[in-house]
Amino acid sequence: MILQLNRNHGGFEAGLLDFAWLGLCIGPNEFEPKKVPIMHAYRSHTCAELTAANVGDTVRLSGWVHRVRDHGGVLFIDLRDHYGITQVLCDPDSPVFNEVERVRSEWCIRIDGNVKARDESLVNEKIPTGEIEVFIRDMEVLGASGELPLMVFGDQEYPEETRLKYRFLDLRREAMQKNMTLRSDVVASIRKRMWDQKFREFQTPIITASSPEGARDFLVPSRLHPGKFYALPQAPQQFKQLLMVSGFDKYFQIAPCFRDEDPRADRSPTDFYQLDLEMSFVEQQDVFDTIQPVVQGIFEEFGGGRKVDETWEQISYKDAALWYGTDKPDLRNPIKMQVVSDHFRDSGFAIFAKLLEQDGTEIRAIPAPTGGSRKFCDRMNAFAQKEGLPGMGYILWREVVNDPGIGGEIEKWIEDRQVNQTILTEILNGEHGGGAPGNSDRLHEIAGLIEKGDPLDLQIAGEKRRVAFPRRGELEAAGPLAKNIGPERTEAIRQQLGLGVGDAAFFLGGKPSAFESVAGRARVEIGNELKLTDTDRFAFAWIVDFPMYEADEESGKIDFSHNPFSMPQGGMEALEGDPLDVLGYQYDLACNGYELISGAIRNHRPEIMFKAFELAGYGEDEVRKRFGGMVNAFQYGAPPHGGCAAGIDRIVMLLADEQNIREVILFPMNQRAEDLMMSAPSDPTSDQLMELGLRVIPQE
Repeated sequence: MILQLNRNHGGFEAGLLDFAWLGLCIGPNEFEPKKVPIMHAYRSHTCAELTAANVGDTVRLSGWVHRVRDHGGVLFIDLRDHYGITQVLCDPDSPVFNEVERVRSEWCIRIDGNVKARDESLVNEKIPTGEIEVFIRDMEVLGASGELPLMVFGDQEYPEETRLKYRFLDLRREAMQKNMTLRSDVVASIRKRMWDQKFREFQTPIITASSPEGARDFLVPSRLHPGKFYALPQAPQQFKQLLMVSGFDKYFQIAPCFRDEDPRADRSPTDFYQLDLEMSFVEQQDVFDTIQPVVQGIFEEFGGGRKVDETWEQISYKDAALWYGTDKPDLRNPIKMQVVSDHFRDSGFAIFAKLLEQDGTEIRAIPAPTGGSRKFCDRMNAFAQKEGLPGMGYILWREVVNDPGIGGEIEKWIEDRQVNQTILTEILNGEHGGGAPGNSDRLHEIAGLIEKGDPLDLQIAGEKRRVAFPRRGELEAAGPLAKNIGPERTEAIRQQLGLGVGDAAFFLGGKPSAFESVAGRARVEIGNELKLTDTDRFAFAWIVDFPMYEADEESGKIDFSHNPFSMPQGGMEALEGDPLDVLGYQYDLACNGYELISGAIRNHRPEIMFKAFELAGYGEDEVRKRFGGMVNAFQYGAPPHGGCAAGIDRIVMLLADEQNIREVILFPMNQRAEDLMMSAPSDPTSDQLMELGLRVIPQE
């Protein structure tokens, strides 16, 4: 036998599949060259590639055992990799059958085999490889798995603590693979869109100085400078502004940000990523016009066909708080709250009437189209009680539908309208003008009066009282508030809110700062309960005209309410008046109830900056100490500039239709800011503390 091996280009090239010519001499006079594949060590194809066109091929696949099934002695394995699933099988005639019998879920294996077509009745159209299956001829265990703390296959729910501790297993699940792939694709698309707009991508420092930017810093002790600390940046705020002073016109980066914050479902407690950008020589509208096509394009590209708003409304902070009870409204919900204080002032509803005698109070109505049933009103009262309120007042409107023909219907009509049961009893007992119980003629007479809308003179608890009933077809207001304030006021409220038959309205009162957030959550609950919210839409709005300052309710101290580096509207002149009247060139982008973007036109004038900080209690020396690099740079010809930052995690969370931001972060912290997988935070060693000149003081 003669063995001849021809190599191309002096060696075998790396790749999924290399070839060599293998010459075999079979018999004394016969030489038949045959092309035989020399395969990659682990795979010739991914688990999503093989189709009917590959029938007859010898292939090599590697991946994880998704699940194993035994059908009449034949072992079927769904082999999974990042790209998909291929069904492989092994019958007792295979030389590796005994080895294949050993494998279990999540073992990592490599198989060689022959591709065959499935019977037509067994084709699986749900997966790309559903027309074929691979008969195993060789197998290698690349990595066996122990007993699984959570199953990768199936939809079983597991505690979040388990999922985070074994995140490497959790990430193998199909939904998580999909989410993380989506995140990668979104970031890649953002980069391309920014490059297309001539932005330059720069990386700013991760170790910097502490600065007051709205959250607590993560501090890093310095070994070389004992007793001093660096800080992880809450955002690249100062550095991106310095880039504008440095003469760069457009900057962006996908920036890591570090903030020691309390966790929420839509916020990581330690770190997150944002699309950070800044531009020179721009006004507020220029920033809007630049970022909208980027964000809108991302949602159109990855939104799964959901409608994406093309027109982004601009709403003042004041109006957003009034109409929606929040500065990040969900505009998919059409409900707008309104102030209705005048309708309750000096009214018969003493609680609201007395409340309005106090300064700074108001009554606000939350319309509830189609919510005019007592059951729904009861559910909303239960919601209010969960929020810590005694309840919410309500009025509902319905059409009068009394039936004059049957006494039982009169009874139902009266009960539905919460007329005192004594009225019904005395009517049916004949106490109004005589008549015996159940007297049909008398019931018809009473029903006729009710039908015509004529009042009835009734004897109630020893007192004569005239009771009027609405005519059939008339609109009737019902509920505790309607009784107390009377028909004229309820009709005025209905007309102001634009409501009609079958609708309702809920009411909250007090100082807006005390009830506004609850009112906003009630608005969301009403929209969801009544299915008014369009869940197949991404609704965007710019929130503008933020107040620069706010006053502490107890001490009255003035402080920044938003971004301290913003330019005040009106410049220096605006800062000479009442600080609480000053508005800033600050803006947020809200989408479906989340804040996606926050930004501002920057205060690039040192004299205006010093004055702005002075109003918040920071002297010039302190400003120079905390922001010395930026203040110094602004003395050398700083251009007008502005920008914003968009939360990558929240964008992906919305696109993936997830309710928790941890579902779109590879290795998130839990709600106690702990990394269960890496056991962070951890105790430092005594040597580390000594080297840094630190000592841990035990907490009581």
